[in-house]
Amino acid sequence: MSTNKSNITLTGLARRFVDDGLLDESTAKDAFLQASQNRIPLITYLTQNNLADSSKLAFSAAMEFGVSVLDLSAFLPEMMPEKVVDEKLVRKHNALPLYKRGNRLFIAVSDPTNIQALDEIKFNTGLSTDAILVDDAKLREAIDKYLESQDTSMGDLDDSDLEGVETEGGEQEDDGAVVTSEVDDAPIVKYVNKMLLDAIRGGASDIHFEPYEKVYRVRYRTDGILKEVSRPSIKLAPKISARVKIMAQLDISERRVPQDGRIKMKLSKTKAIDFRVNTLPTLWGEKIVLRILDPSQAKLGIDVLGYEADQKEMYMDALKQPQGMILVTGPTGSGKTVSLYTGLNILNTPDINISTAEDPAEINLEGINQVNVNNRVGLGFAEALRAFLRQDPDVIMVGEIRDLETANIAIKAAQTGHLVLSTLHTNSAAETLTRMMNMGVPSFNIATSVSLIIAQRLGRRLCSACKQPFDVPKEVLVEEGFTQEQIDTGFTLYRPKGCDKCNGGYKGRVGIYEVVKITDELANMIMEEASSIKIARQAQAEGFRNLRQSALMKVIEGVTSLEEANRVTKD
Repeated sequence: MSTNKSNITLTGLARRFVDDGLLDESTAKDAFLQASQNRIPLITYLTQNNLADSSKLAFSAAMEFGVSVLDLSAFLPEMMPEKVVDEKLVRKHNALPLYKRGNRLFIAVSDPTNIQALDEIKFNTGLSTDAILVDDAKLREAIDKYLESQDTSMGDLDDSDLEGVETEGGEQEDDGAVVTSEVDDAPIVKYVNKMLLDAIRGGASDIHFEPYEKVYRVRYRTDGILKEVSRPSIKLAPKISARVKIMAQLDISERRVPQDGRIKMKLSKTKAIDFRVNTLPTLWGEKIVLRILDPSQAKLGIDVLGYEADQKEMYMDALKQPQGMILVTGPTGSGKTVSLYTGLNILNTPDINISTAEDPAEINLEGINQVNVNNRVGLGFAEALRAFLRQDPDVIMVGEIRDLETANIAIKAAQTGHLVLSTLHTNSAAETLTRMMNMGVPSFNIATSVSLIIAQRLGRRLCSACKQPFDVPKEVLVEEGFTQEQIDTGFTLYRPKGCDKCNGGYKGRVGIYEVVKITDELANMIMEEASSIKIARQAQAEGFRNLRQSALMKVIEGVTSLEEANRVTKD
């Protein structure tokens, strides 16, 4: 299915990065394999997954090829030649046209080995091409700005509508015509479009439209934290609600029951963002929450998710098994779907048949057969699973195990030569096992089918540009849960400060994981129906870190703050 990394001999840039101390041998081989499978340059993969500093990679590559590095910040998008190179080529090759002199076009690239990019651009433009080496992170940022400045399909926020917005309905099946006269006002259309675009640009994961008795507010959830961004007049609440419902093709005349829908916003010819929409009747009107779905999250690779080396190895080993069950657990919004889809993306090869049942499917991946469950027409998780088993599956993903029937079918599949991935809503790995027992699943079936459990949370990453070191007394470190060995070894604690590059000292999020492999001893305890407390103690004794210990490791590594670790893993 894939090349064994032990058979890889590092050469060229990969070898240079190891020799320069930017990567260790194992990480370099893993990155080389993942970059090859994802068909992206090695430098781009390393930068996207935060495996090495992009500026150091650029200088190392420059030394390898005997060229200089250009600082892209000196170039403004409006100074670059317009529409010389097709947008698809710019995206495909991560190559940006910088300037044109006579018949020569100078192209910014982060990978000096990318000869194909120069040849293809030369063929399409009829111009001679010269490569200029730049920092990969700055290059991707510059490409986004350049294409945004060239792209007319995004429209202007002052216009009465956003050109290119497409909508598709949820599960509504009636043929009734929707009356839209009450939201034909250009200001309402502009306002809603602006809220959606601002949320995308700000990296938000959710948008909340909330009516109250005397106020109406809009909040974004960014890096897991809700923040108020707007307070339109309460008189506009019905019109804003109706506008969002029309975009999601919901029934605007129905305000008494919750509704689910979907919006697809086309930002350019090659980029579209999906929103999952849910309405909820409240005392003072309908609260609407939009979940922003970003398919690119599943393609980032496992290295960017935040697994420690041993945890990643256990997950990868479980994915390589021909049968068994991998369970991911945690509260809503803890990144379970991204963890599952990262695994599915690794398994997604032409020789593997993968089917998923979800409610609803949040990330669309080519090569995976995805089914939205629809209980109204009798297509639940159990029914979908039965159908999958008649479709010659290799890998099955169940969005959530909610009842005994679904659990039993999933376990049967895991015991009969299929790899099954699913989620449960519990707080820890040990509680996942007892939750299944409480559902009524025989303990013997749990012990013989479940191979790996991942409990997870999402914590905010400290901004690398402004994080500040600070001292904490040793007795406080002991109280927080750090071991004496960790304290004696020494480490630096960081706290957030805040700058123009981040949100209050944090930028992005990182996964915090408890990964437990079902060993023989744990399997015996499951068959004896031991409590979650005893199972957790045994997991600790066998060296599996719990969520708190994993969070403290992220603090030691300087990835997050002690304050954030306490927020997401309170005892």
